[in-house]
Amino acid sequence: MLIAILIGAGLGFMFGKLPGLIIGAMLGYWVARRLIRRVVVSKLSQMQGQFLDSTFAVMGCVCKADGHVSGDELRVVEALFERLRLNEAQRERAKAAFERGKADDFDLDAELATVRRVTGGQRALLQVFLQVQLSAIAADGELHPDEHEMLLRVARGLGCSEAEIEQIEAMLRGGQQQANGAPSQQALTDAYRVLGVEADASDAELKRAYRRLMSQNHPDKLAGKGLPESMREMAETRTQEISNAYDLIKKSREANA
Repeated sequence: MLIAILIGAGLGFMFGKLPGLIIGAMLGYWVARRLIRRVVVSKLSQMQGQFLDSTFAVMGCVCKADGHVSGDELRVVEALFERLRLNEAQRERAKAAFERGKADDFDLDAELATVRRVTGGQRALLQVFLQVQLSAIAADGELHPDEHEMLLRVARGLGCSEAEIEQIEAMLRGGQQQANGAPSQQALTDAYRVLGVEADASDAELKRAYRRLMSQNHPDKLAGKGLPESMREMAETRTQEISNAYDLIKKSREANA
């Protein structure tokens, strides 16, 4: 940007002395901003496209971990197309990525390395990616040992821990318990896992964990880091589960005070 301003100022000074220098510098600044914005938008669009491709490619690999892709898993994939509001071209691209992931010669480790690269290792983005994978393989209501092992491999490839998988599992159970009515002791245990704190954490520690997670997982912040706009709803659901977990713990503590 500085070079563009200097070039604009130099040309302006040649043709208009001091007033020309000022106008030229302003024009140089404007042109530089436009070019930078165009490059940033293009790069972000490429990142989002790759994130979506890798999401479905890894999903194909994970769903096939137990030897076959079940009808329930296929229905979840189709439902994801609807939930993400993919257009026809995006659906065809996602289907092709899913089939690529199912192939025997699919290089899972290389694909996960690509995800780490395009996300810049951002924890919240990687956790959304992992959450989508878990949602797909849990579609039939049973987590096969081979599927769980594959999920652990994906988590390790992304640089995530088993504790983060447990946190995502707790979020998914939390959503189901919300739909089923009254919370249980398991729901309270899961709420602490969602926030990543122990049950004996102080109220201040609880609030700090809640605020940190809400900030890290804000949909606008994630979009700026490469989360496709089509996945915004999933990010919003994630923040809602964090909020629900915090509210559940607060109500439990108030009731037992």
